[in-house]
Amino acid sequence: MTADAALPHTDAAQRLRDWLRPHRRVFVLTGAGLSTGSGIPHYRDETGAWQRKPPIEYRAFVGDPRARARYWARSFVGWPAFARARPNPGHAALAQWQARTPDTALVTQNVDGLHARAGSRDVIDLHGCLDQVVCLDCGAQRPREAVQAELAARNPDWTGLDAALLPDGDADLEGLAFERFVAPVCEACGGLVKPDVVFFGENVPRPRVAAAQQALAQADAMLVVGSSLMVYSGYRFARAAREAGLPLALLNRGVTRADDIATLKLPADCAATLVAAIGD
Repeated sequence: MTADAALPHTDAAQRLRDWLRPHRRVFVLTGAGLSTGSGIPHYRDETGAWQRKPPIEYRAFVGDPRARARYWARSFVGWPAFARARPNPGHAALAQWQARTPDTALVTQNVDGLHARAGSRDVIDLHGCLDQVVCLDCGAQRPREAVQAELAARNPDWTGLDAALLPDGDADLEGLAFERFVAPVCEACGGLVKPDVVFFGENVPRPRVAAAQQALAQADAMLVVGSSLMVYSGYRFARAAREAGLPLALLNRGVTRADDIATLKLPADCAATLVAAIGD
């Protein structure tokens, strides 16, 4: 697939304003392209292809101790940079717009929690948030920061390593003795713990899907920001919107899975376009 030619954000903003004008109940779905302005890299290039190896799958995390140790080692090194990420002007513009138009629904595929930190309310974090860790056996939860301290105490030789940040908050580390890294366990029962996010091969929890579906049923339009929609968990809502006869706008620099069903496609910078179109 070939990406569309980039559109100046000023032109995109005017077209987005015109498109939004008749709508009061917009269902907004955001993806990784919105958070690149906060220093969190994108999963895919502008053609929709993976820019690097796909993230770990749930089956490997649960069933392969070395794969699990590798994940936690990379997460340990990458977490400080991920935790320092702050909302960018695009997040702020959406929060301001949501405050002015209270019937706006905000659903995100991102796991960074930046919408809530920007002031958005009632955000549906479709894939969860990395700031919490959950036990797969007893369900106990802990803040990710507490787990970071535990990992530092158990793995002092890994402290101070540095590597490029990846989209899921881990670091681009290879070729190390990952089997020596001591992964965390549940404080309550000693069971396996994982970040409270949806891994590849895992299903989005039904209550989140139901909440998003209910929000879409009440909407009069859908806007996608910064997502290629290559993952079905997001694409399903774009398809459902069009099947319901709702207008669908895509603000994304590259190809999306819904290009052929959209009523408006804006291949422009997400944050700059949002600020110019809907920011205070």
